[in-house]
Amino acid sequence: MVNPAYLIGVGAAVGAVLRYATNQVVGDVAATRRFPYGTFTVNVVGSFVLALVTFLGAGADVLHLVGTGACGSYTTFSSFSVDTVRLWETGDRLLAGWYAAANLLGALTGIALAFGVSTL
Repeated sequence: MVNPAYLIGVGAAVGAVLRYATNQVVGDVAATRRFPYGTFTVNVVGSFVLALVTFLGAGADVLHLVGTGACGSYTTFSSFSVDTVRLWETGDRLLAGWYAAANLLGALTGIALAFGVSTL
């Protein structure tokens, strides 16, 4: 068994780089829009990945590497919160509500898809 701190550290490094890359691709494509597509994307994809490894019965080492490490640094509740508050404060209250609901529904959809994939 590998020291969990090493697994979490390696996973976190990978997740952080993937987070940056995702935001560069998705965020740049949507730069002219107000909806925070980068944060939304990482939260939905991260929910799917974490649910998938969990439903597939991953062991402790994989959960440390992928779950706590990679998904922990890839997904971002803090950015989601700041994005929501910014939208609210700039008067886009309907979009702020939609964004909050979309993150929750997107994450739950990712989890449902992961469950479906894991039962194939």
